[in-house]
Amino acid sequence: MKDLVQYQRVAAVPGLVLGSARLSKFSFDRHFHIDYHIGLVTDGVQRQTFRGKSVLLGPGCISLMPPGEIHDGINEGDDAYTLRTFRLSYDLLASIADEFGGRRGDLELGGTMLEDPVLAAQLLRLHDAMAASNGSMNLSVESQWLTLLQILLAQSRAVLPQEDMRALSPMQWQRVRDYCFAHLGEKIRLEELAAVCGVGRFHFLRLFKQTVGMTPHAWLVRLRLEQACSQLARSVGTIAEVAQGLGFYDQSHFNRAFRQAFGVAPSNY
Repeated sequence: MKDLVQYQRVAAVPGLVLGSARLSKFSFDRHFHIDYHIGLVTDGVQRQTFRGKSVLLGPGCISLMPPGEIHDGINEGDDAYTLRTFRLSYDLLASIADEFGGRRGDLELGGTMLEDPVLAAQLLRLHDAMAASNGSMNLSVESQWLTLLQILLAQSRAVLPQEDMRALSPMQWQRVRDYCFAHLGEKIRLEELAAVCGVGRFHFLRLFKQTVGMTPHAWLVRLRLEQACSQLARSVGTIAEVAQGLGFYDQSHFNRAFRQAFGVAPSNY
């Protein structure tokens, strides 16, 4: 049997892509996504490995994979399996969470598997209805979409009240890293990083330290120093040019920070 994989955008829901696959030989090597995946196996069995554990995804199970979660997917046994997926962009999921009473930035969907045959069957029917809608959705399908997604988010604890948050969500942490890399040579302010995460400055400080184990400033200095090592090793520029390009006030400040971190001056690296 030849493997079959299809993807379909839903025009009525920007940021949503449906996936359908019938697989017997093809396997998903270890990988990650930049959006959220909801996966259903309608017949057969897929084995997934993530977060150091291996699970079997079969009929009645729902796989939830957030951005950046490293996982794989292989056929369990000799028979083919059928996979259906909903791929939701972060902006789409966050906007829906807002409608459900959550707030942007409070989204925390972890890699997990839910065993709920009733909800899985309802999601499968929704997938079929959306795939057959040619990009548009009537009131019934739209209502089903919002109702089932709300149930899924509630069961998976994907939307948490702000006071219950103890750490940055995977997406918030990724956004902080992306922002810092993109603005590494500039002055990065606390309120900018907090705004990237959609929280206040004081709340961001607590979440960041709980997540990373360092203050934002200490982490950013280390990131700049690591980048400096890479550039010095490749002779990208003079020490002064490297220091300036990575946002250090002056070469003296850079030399002190570098020596404190690595035990030698930049000139000896």
